[in-house]
Amino acid sequence: MTVAGERSGDVYGARLAAALKDQLGGVEMFGCGGEAMRSAGVETTVDAHEFAMVGITEVISGLPRAYRAFRRLLAEADRRRPRLVVLIDSPSLNIRLAERLKKRGVTVVYFVSPQIWAWKRWRLGQLKNRIDKMLCIFDFEEEIYRKAGVEVEYVGHPLVDAVHADLTREAFFQRTGLDPDTPTIALLPGSRRIELSFNLPAMIDAAARLAGKRAVQFTMAVAPTIDSAWLDGQLGRLRAGGPTIRAVVGATYDVLRHADAAVVASGTATVEAALLQCPMVVVYRVAATTAFFARFMVDVPFYSMVNLLARKPVVKELIQADFTGPRVAEEVEYLLDNPGARQEMKMELAAIRSHLGPGGAIQRAADAVARMLQPSQVRVGAI
Repeated sequence: MTVAGERSGDVYGARLAAALKDQLGGVEMFGCGGEAMRSAGVETTVDAHEFAMVGITEVISGLPRAYRAFRRLLAEADRRRPRLVVLIDSPSLNIRLAERLKKRGVTVVYFVSPQIWAWKRWRLGQLKNRIDKMLCIFDFEEEIYRKAGVEVEYVGHPLVDAVHADLTREAFFQRTGLDPDTPTIALLPGSRRIELSFNLPAMIDAAARLAGKRAVQFTMAVAPTIDSAWLDGQLGRLRAGGPTIRAVVGATYDVLRHADAAVVASGTATVEAALLQCPMVVVYRVAATTAFFARFMVDVPFYSMVNLLARKPVVKELIQADFTGPRVAEEVEYLLDNPGARQEMKMELAAIRSHLGPGGAIQRAADAVARMLQPSQVRVGAI
């Protein structure tokens, strides 16, 4: 059984499923995921979008839907009696699911550690009691879990192998219809509709301000999870005769590789931008009530994973009230006008790669899961 509750987990789950099928042969896999996992042969009893929620207040309206999906997952586990479950990220879902599955005697492996070092550190105790092994993707996490008495293995970050541009510079600009000689700004507003609702307005405002002052062009990396008709409507409303923005679906790495700078919503995309050494400004906004409660729950010096890994402010973070069109435009202009600053940031981003492992993370994770499936290591109980 494999459970991923959002887009990046779906992609990792698909790659892990492919590796396990190669290694184990006729393994049967089911659970929760999206199109990527289905394409890899995982039977998704529940689609990941049923758990797609952001923030605190935004979750309330989606709870009934998520609860029904949760019950369906458990019912399918009861019916199929899996030998092992791999839970991928999505801690709000998967830590609860781990408790239920552990009581049913299922061996539980957690891949992509919950960010307990940022908030809800008390979850360490829950994880110790509910999982058999943690597979973490950041180098500093291994010591945290080991000290807490959690069986842990550092496998590295799956993005190290996955992040690469497919198009040459010439092919990219030909495909997008943009001018290769004009400074290009990439916009990455997030992979969920609720994220775009919060992040797009200030990004579009910044784009309009920049276009009004200098020759510049914009491309937007659009996640496959975003409905194109909905996005076109949002862009048409927000631009209102403003700058042209080329939306590119399913080519985030090409967008980042060939941009002079990027405005990136905090999350996995900041790590992707770092691996492609794209100078960036990190932004994010949630509902005001969510932000208020988050102040008392989050305990980290930075919001972006880039700065957390570097342990210093490599990229500018504009979060919540600081995330405005004028501030974003100002920070992007600084990067465009200061080649030295851009180059220094690129060097810092290149250094971050050392915290993500040497590559081969998915295969190491598959090896760890295969070892857990050895008869001597699996505790089979009645479901």
